[in-house]
Amino acid sequence: MSEKETKIQGQLLPDKTGAEHIIEIKDLCKSYDDNQVLKNITFYIRNNEFITLLGPSGCGKSTTLRIIAGFETADSGIVNFENKNLLNVPAHKRQINTVFQRYALFPHLNVFDNVAFGLHIKKVPAAEVEERVQKALTTVGLAGYGKRYIDQLSGGQMQRVAIARAIINRPRVLLLDEPLGALDLKMRKEMQIELKEMQRELGITFVYVTHDQEEALTMSDTIIVMKDGVIQQIGTPIDIYNEPKNAYVADFIGESNIIPGTMSKDFVVSFGGHTFECVDKLFDEFKTGEANPVDVVIRPEDIYVKEEAEDRINGTVESVVFKGVHYEIMVKSDNEVDWMVHDVDPVVVGQRVGLTVDPDDIHIMRKSEFSPDPDGFGVKAVEAKEKDAKEDSDNA
Repeated sequence: MSEKETKIQGQLLPDKTGAEHIIEIKDLCKSYDDNQVLKNITFYIRNNEFITLLGPSGCGKSTTLRIIAGFETADSGIVNFENKNLLNVPAHKRQINTVFQRYALFPHLNVFDNVAFGLHIKKVPAAEVEERVQKALTTVGLAGYGKRYIDQLSGGQMQRVAIARAIINRPRVLLLDEPLGALDLKMRKEMQIELKEMQRELGITFVYVTHDQEEALTMSDTIIVMKDGVIQQIGTPIDIYNEPKNAYVADFIGESNIIPGTMSKDFVVSFGGHTFECVDKLFDEFKTGEANPVDVVIRPEDIYVKEEAEDRINGTVESVVFKGVHYEIMVKSDNEVDWMVHDVDPVVVGQRVGLTVDPDDIHIMRKSEFSPDPDGFGVKAVEAKEKDAKEDSDNA
């Protein structure tokens, strides 16, 4: 058996790809006073992977990153780096570097000396410092900028200096904590592409933290969606977007219509007063012939606006907003369900329309704690109205 095969067999966590893991996190917990911010977090990071921890503020993503970096101490759990537990290894002895949102550059030093700072601390010979700094600046697109000072740089250039300073130490893993947060929208989009290309060129594992769904979808090989210290889903960007595990993930990653429905047999689902063909089978715990409750997700761009017809979801256009590449159209169906539609063809408020959706654009999820309220966005409580009507009848 080869050394690589031995390492793979020794992994704590199964990986159907057979890829080697550089970091494994298992049952990681962290609390601040009475507030538990990480609750038994478990995942792995493959070698040379671009993995993103995605979630809102306070979900635990930055805390996870800081524990990997060695800036925070976990209450319990395992952080393995190439099968060696890191939790007792000080930050400066880990083959891991971090790029922060505020960059932490030295304003009194020029670009060259900012990038070379770590090498000077290690007393690397001057000739090697010169060679490695110039190579790092070329890698991040700043060749010729060595003599400039930090206050002479744009936000995007400062971000590149911070990355150059991190990669010059040749880390195995680079941690990036919302590094694009201070940039304007245009610069942020440009840097997303550049960061992904840089990661491929360097062959370094990137662990990226953000609350921006577009950043995660654009750059990542793998996305970990977190909420309240718990991992909600791990998958590729395509999996996360097209196959969300629950209503929280579906709502957090892009716009969604999330509608309560029922399934009584494979490949058929009922919601919003209609029955549709779909491509999902009953979940294992469901019983054929029963109205098993589910959440139904349909993305706004997967709904087609047509003329009214008996086999379509008929309704009235309530609002139309031009979004540049499409119109965002809100339609209230005749059975009081609110639908968000993205279409390139305009309609007018008050227009009657019929909505259709293809079977493979209907995604079925199990009910969860994140399932929408009957009165929440995405559905105008058919159940609530029926309940109110029954109560009115009982009180009459």
